[in-house]
Amino acid sequence: MSPNQAIGHYRVTGKLGEGGMGEVWRATDTKLNRDVAIKILPAAFAADPDRMARFTREAQVLASLNHPNIAQIYGVEDRALVMELVDGPTLSERIGQSALPADEALDIARQIGDALEAAHEKGIVHRDLKPANIKLTADGRVKVLDFGLAKALSGGDSMLGADPANSPTMTMSATAAGVIMGTAGYMAPEQAKGKPVDKRADIWAFGVVLYEMLTAHRLFDGETAAESMAAVLTREPDIEKVPLKFRKLLRSCLEKEPKRRLRDIADAWQLVAEETTPAAALPQPRNVRWIGIAAALAFVAVVAAAGWFRATRPVDHPMMRLNLDLGPDALPQAAGLVLSPDGRRIVFAVRRPDGKTQLGVRPLDQAQPTLLPGTEDGVQPFFSHDGQWIAFFAGFNLKKIPGQGGAPVTVAALTGTPTGGDWDDEGNIITALSHSANLSVVSSAGAVRTLTKLTPGVETHRWPQVLPGGKSVLFTASQSISGMEGANVVAADMKTGEIKILVRSAYFGRYLPGGFLTYLHEGVLFATHFDVSRLQVQGTPVPMVESVFSDSVFGDGWSSFSEAPGGAGTLVYLSGKDAGKEWRFTLIDAQQSQPLITQPGAYYNPAFSPDGRRIAFVIADQGIDIYVYDIARAAMTRLTSGGDADRPVWSPDGTHIAYVKQDGIWWVRSDGASDPERLAEAKHMVPWSFSPDGRKLAFFQINAETTYDIGILPMDTRKQQFFLQTPAAEACPVFSPDGRWIAYSSNASGTNEVYVRPAEGDGKWQISNGGGMWAMWAPKGGPLYYEDLDGHIHVVDYSVNGTSFEAGKPRLWSDRQLQRVFKSNIALAPDGKHFAVFEPVEGGKTAPKVAVLLNFLDELKRRLP
Repeated sequence: MSPNQAIGHYRVTGKLGEGGMGEVWRATDTKLNRDVAIKILPAAFAADPDRMARFTREAQVLASLNHPNIAQIYGVEDRALVMELVDGPTLSERIGQSALPADEALDIARQIGDALEAAHEKGIVHRDLKPANIKLTADGRVKVLDFGLAKALSGGDSMLGADPANSPTMTMSATAAGVIMGTAGYMAPEQAKGKPVDKRADIWAFGVVLYEMLTAHRLFDGETAAESMAAVLTREPDIEKVPLKFRKLLRSCLEKEPKRRLRDIADAWQLVAEETTPAAALPQPRNVRWIGIAAALAFVAVVAAAGWFRATRPVDHPMMRLNLDLGPDALPQAAGLVLSPDGRRIVFAVRRPDGKTQLGVRPLDQAQPTLLPGTEDGVQPFFSHDGQWIAFFAGFNLKKIPGQGGAPVTVAALTGTPTGGDWDDEGNIITALSHSANLSVVSSAGAVRTLTKLTPGVETHRWPQVLPGGKSVLFTASQSISGMEGANVVAADMKTGEIKILVRSAYFGRYLPGGFLTYLHEGVLFATHFDVSRLQVQGTPVPMVESVFSDSVFGDGWSSFSEAPGGAGTLVYLSGKDAGKEWRFTLIDAQQSQPLITQPGAYYNPAFSPDGRRIAFVIADQGIDIYVYDIARAAMTRLTSGGDADRPVWSPDGTHIAYVKQDGIWWVRSDGASDPERLAEAKHMVPWSFSPDGRKLAFFQINAETTYDIGILPMDTRKQQFFLQTPAAEACPVFSPDGRWIAYSSNASGTNEVYVRPAEGDGKWQISNGGGMWAMWAPKGGPLYYEDLDGHIHVVDYSVNGTSFEAGKPRLWSDRQLQRVFKSNIALAPDGKHFAVFEPVEGGKTAPKVAVLLNFLDELKRRLP
């Protein structure tokens, strides 16, 4: 192996190291443009087909681990394992400098424990936990490497004479009895004996690693691996060198008999006791007694002073968690929720009796919300800093309304999907007017000026928060418009727009009073110290809240904080799984449903092939790409790999799929047998429908002045023509089966509705009533379908009389309600009777819980002293 050598689509750039499980190289993923680590397996191993097959199966299981403290496995290429590249020293290198202070060791141990807990919950045992397999990143995060690889790579090479601190010991075949897998000095006794192991072997190794952190010495050391294994089996652990507070935990982790050992790593922290230093009562000389009396008097004075200090400082309250029931009609997961600056009111979306949604405000001491007139279909509300105004997005507009109710005021037009906003102290609103745009400053009079600029490779700035003093703004910056796990939390100077990266691989950053920064990663809320004046993150991040119902696809955190009342702080958030990745793929008709893809994922924008045998759709994770699912074979194929392909559209003959990228419209053979070809070069140009003869492609495009406009791209000349360009937002154009009509959505009436126009000529007919989007034509002679703004499918019969289009009254297709998302979540099958839909795993019946954490600021001060 050498630099510039290629393995699949990975280009090797340099060697990182080597050990008993092979060489490790740094490489570049040329498709996703990211650095990765590649572990090259030993040649003898790769030459054994049985071992490689077993290794591949194990690697597929290990790739399911997805946790902020676990280095991700991306896949297997040839005889190489592709993994997340983690920069930073190993814990072994850190211990080599000196023993770790108790607080630092405890923080690292907690993160290691979180990684083990996540793996154990999936039935995965590490088997080779040691300081050399633990990385420490620059931002203070712990990453555990090589989960389960000792088992996946087990084979016949004995290394009992190898370095006992580093080389994995593997004897015999993994299918034989007596297999030994691990590193000698960190093996549990049952592991060293070749007996079957479970998660308790990891707990033993955890104890050995913790001891080494606290003392800078190995607990079981020997000149060879054999001597270290003998020490594990025969020597009782001596833990007198560690601080008292850790001894109970270590005794429980280092029980030689597994049945007496700590069973679950999650229970470890209950065993970390407060350090005590009892002294023996010895006879003392008379002068020593006087010294003791004086010391005692001084101690009393200190205690008295401490008591006075406690009496004059704010009370340190324990954090309390409450679950808040917003009622059966509350839809906080559909529109977001926000806590008022005084901590007394919460704003969220409510479903009205007529099925429409509207923002409601509810005092926390009352049971029912009060609906705010004029906020129909409102999303992402946020309070002004004085609590007098509530801003929100509705009907492709940024609006505001008095906090106690009143007439809404339209502030500015959107140019895409909204992604958060905040007020400054002068009444201006900082927001992204599109999901693929920079941040702007919108004055109270509606004047818009650019605040930030998108640098090369960055596609979106979103979820802003103005920092104290008004000199800087905090926000999320990402290289992809969908998939925020790889985004960065950044800050920008409000005058110059200069941007500084604060936290990588994070989103929805929020400043909290007292100098704290919170952010989300993999559904976990982390917190760290933050110097606002220097825009500098300080110290080691700490996981504060797990299972936050965040949206890693669009980056919404669905949480809100208020320092009031009392200054101890209140955090309100939605509790549950990642909202962006918990979707399932279902085929439905009016009476029943049939699961197509049961594996949860971040699925969007489905489209049936003309023969109904395949479905193209988007999966959004670190980026967005198009996949094709063969229904009969239950087989899924990835069609694009650039990380920025969206909105698939089938050609009428089924041979090609058009899609949008950051630089225009492209298409590719649906079987992947050709390279992609660009059809049109323009930003924010979204394909939506081919004409039946395949000669025209209808699209819509973002326009800074007119919001969304509809255009036609002739496939012969490929020179775009505008079909509909008005001050309203027109989008999602669909050709009728005979090509004579185009159905589309428009907010010309103030609410998004479905309309029909002739493909050539004049005329306009409104189809939906009370809100509609995603128009879909059944085959020739069939009706027209659409989805209303509340997630119900409606059907409309129609007839054609010459040049006139006559639509009937819309009627409900079924009582089934789909979860509303900003992307399309529905496709009509060519038979005109079935729909492919994406639904939450829970079926949309169980809303996430609203959790309230009281005294959250005091908890931050305790956890981050």
